Amino acid sequence: MFAPGDTGVVQGWAALVMGVLAGSVPWYTMMVLHKRSKLLQRVDDTLGVIHTHGVAGLLGGVLTGLFAEPNLCNLFLPVTNSRGAFYGGNGGAQLGKQIAGALFVIGWNVVVTSIICVVIRLVVPLRMSEEKLAIGDDAVHGEEAYALWGDGEHYDDTKHGAAVVPV
Repeated sequence: MFAPGDTGVVQGWAALVMGVLAGSVPWYTMMVLHKRSKLLQRVDDTLGVIHTHGVAGLLGGVLTGLFAEPNLCNLFLPVTNSRGAFYGGNGGAQLGKQIAGALFVIGWNVVVTSIICVVIRLVVPLRMSEEKLAIGDDAVHGEEAYALWGDGEHYDDTKHGAAVVPV
């Protein structure tokens, strides 16, 4: 998945492209696409884990499969002839390996996370009550996740006492 090591086998310009995409695409999927998709709205992901880890990780893997430069790959992987799809030759094979790896990780996570959730559900509920969900899971805690426009968590002095301002 997308990590600093992904950029070790690509040229500088490709690392910049990967960084811009890994920052903007997950933001778009979280702030725009998630709010428009009925399927994604059914997923309880208040922390945006799918977007910040899943989408960014998938992008890192696929983009590495596209941009991996052969000479840099040989420095790290001397036993293979790896190259990104943009460099021709067997580059499509590398992209295929990256996609296969991503599909394996996605499948593994679905299975293992499902098992973990079933076990946890035996001990505690996984969802808030419908009354609390009607209020909103962020509002129940007195905050708003990813408040980018200044409308986030507000200090409530009825709960926490008067704010002390240093002199």
